[in-house]
Amino acid sequence: MPKPSLDRLFAAVVALVAWTALLLQYVLLIGVTRHDIGPVLATLRFFSFFTILSNLLVASATTCAVVVPRTMMGDLFTRPSVRGAAALCISITCGIYFFLLASTWSPQGAQLVADIMLHYVVPVLYMLWWIACVEHKRLVWTDAIRWLLLPLGFLVWTLARGAWLHEYPYPFVNVDTLGMAMVARNAFGIGLLFLVIGLTLVAFDRVTGRKR
Repeated sequence: MPKPSLDRLFAAVVALVAWTALLLQYVLLIGVTRHDIGPVLATLRFFSFFTILSNLLVASATTCAVVVPRTMMGDLFTRPSVRGAAALCISITCGIYFFLLASTWSPQGAQLVADIMLHYVVPVLYMLWWIACVEHKRLVWTDAIRWLLLPLGFLVWTLARGAWLHEYPYPFVNVDTLGMAMVARNAFGIGLLFLVIGLTLVAFDRVTGRKR
């Protein structure tokens, strides 16, 4: 089988797993909040988690690689910088969850399945696809700087939504309990992490591209 077909098949697998995980998590969230905050605010809460947004970016990038690579949407999500941004975001999702958040709760049943898929399975599959199947030597060093707009935008939205609903997706950005100064320090640290990993991905891309 030609290599491009294998690449697209791998992308299809990643997309299927990512969309399945997102749908499962959404159904579970709607189910546990239908008598509490209702579907509208539950949907808003769903899209307020960086985990969901990073998985959605992965799902979109891999779906476009398979289904609509030569459309306007495909042109956007198949750009090297967008694929690199997805690699950055999903690796941060995996790392922060593993080191900071996994020990704070104990999901069971279907929630455990969704949890593992979103935080571990999708990140590993996507990174394998990005490393092995994506054309490299396409990123530039300034991509790592531009990618910082992603966590910055998420932080602005999180603080605005938190001020409105007094609800925060992660404990390290909870202004109500930590105060703005501590949240700012946490945000700076996470931003620095984004920059370091982003530069690492760009370096890998450029070195791998030269070897190939």
